[in-house]
Amino acid sequence: MKKIFVLDTNVLLQDPNAIYAFEDNEVVIPAIVLEEIDNKKRNADELGRNARQISRMMDGLRNQGRLFEGIDLPNGGRLKVELNHRSFAKLQETFAEGTNDNRILAVALNYHMEEQENPNPRPVVMVSKDTLVRIKADVLGLTAQDYLTDRIVNMPDMYMGYLTIHAHPSVIDEFYTYRYLNVNSLHLAYPLNPHEFVILKDEMGTSKSALLKVNADGKKLEPLFLSNDPIWGIGARNAQQRMALELLLNDEIPIVTLTGKAGTGKTLLTLAAGLLKVEDERKYKKLLIARPVVPMGKDIGYLPGEKEEKLRPWMQPIYDNLEYLFDTKKAGDIEKILAGLGSIQVEALTYIRGRSIPGQFIIIDEAQNLSKHEVKTIVSRVGEGSKIVLLGDPEQIDHPYLDASSNGLTYVVERFKAQNISGHITLERGERSHLAQLAADLL
Repeated sequence: MKKIFVLDTNVLLQDPNAIYAFEDNEVVIPAIVLEEIDNKKRNADELGRNARQISRMMDGLRNQGRLFEGIDLPNGGRLKVELNHRSFAKLQETFAEGTNDNRILAVALNYHMEEQENPNPRPVVMVSKDTLVRIKADVLGLTAQDYLTDRIVNMPDMYMGYLTIHAHPSVIDEFYTYRYLNVNSLHLAYPLNPHEFVILKDEMGTSKSALLKVNADGKKLEPLFLSNDPIWGIGARNAQQRMALELLLNDEIPIVTLTGKAGTGKTLLTLAAGLLKVEDERKYKKLLIARPVVPMGKDIGYLPGEKEEKLRPWMQPIYDNLEYLFDTKKAGDIEKILAGLGSIQVEALTYIRGRSIPGQFIIIDEAQNLSKHEVKTIVSRVGEGSKIVLLGDPEQIDHPYLDASSNGLTYVVERFKAQNISGHITLERGERSHLAQLAADLL
């Protein structure tokens, strides 16, 4: 049976093509949604871009007929802009305030009441990214759902970058004898990705084990090439950190993604690797460290001072890690060191969009606050001879229209996992302190 889907503003601002995502059903856009989109179209951020795209799309659809009467969509569905669907009075019995959310809910409720008068009523579904709107819809007896079409992957299925395989002890002995294994010798029911790590454990229960990495063509398992010696005073404290360093220090892998909770060492390990490659090995001309000022593109001109002073509060976590690595003793020392080196640049993402960045080791911190479009913009800026590392915790998102399964970092992890130029590791064990790990787990 065909359905009627009433869309909230946040659905269209998240995905301007959402009107085409409901197959052959009827899609209703309340007029108040158009007003909210109009209020966003002058924004200089991702929401503004999406609002302008929606506006152009709706303007183009006008050529097919009057939107308030309804027009047919290419996928067999139907689109209608609802101007003033009956009265707001029925909703006011439950929610008295005439807010925009309530007006959108009123449209859905009145459609539902109309359909109930028909012999074969069509289900009416309120679609919103806003949890409270969905709760209000449930209170009113309406069916409500999140917009999941933009979801990249279900979080339990997210690529980890490594797996543990229990094998016969003879397989582990074979690896230590020949220093490699064919992937086919493990008889797996699924393929392994290039640069994916494998922890082999003895299926007989002994302590025998091995740590291996899939090569670039995905056909062989090889030992880790790097030793476990500290770099810039930082050494791997667990298996996942060692895997991360293997990817960070491999010049043949130009894009690396690291995810994990606070305190797992993502930023510190990456900064140490970047300093080694830039300052010691001179593999790259510059170390560029950037993080989004959430929301990305937000004007920070209201803060007093020059650009560097304005950025300092946003960049402080980066400076904290640099102070630890350079072992500074007094306030202000790190600024003098960075000014003297000249090869380390700490920047807001707002200021690197549009640039071409060749020959640099690029670190993008807090990348979970980027949308799919924003992360594409950043990664597509990477020039010849550069390496980019994207860091973040998909469970800790400040962006109002993103979640763990629809953000830019998760998008890169899933889209690049099968590419032989990329590598990913999920860091799980906190190493900052016992308190920090407990806080990450409990709070």
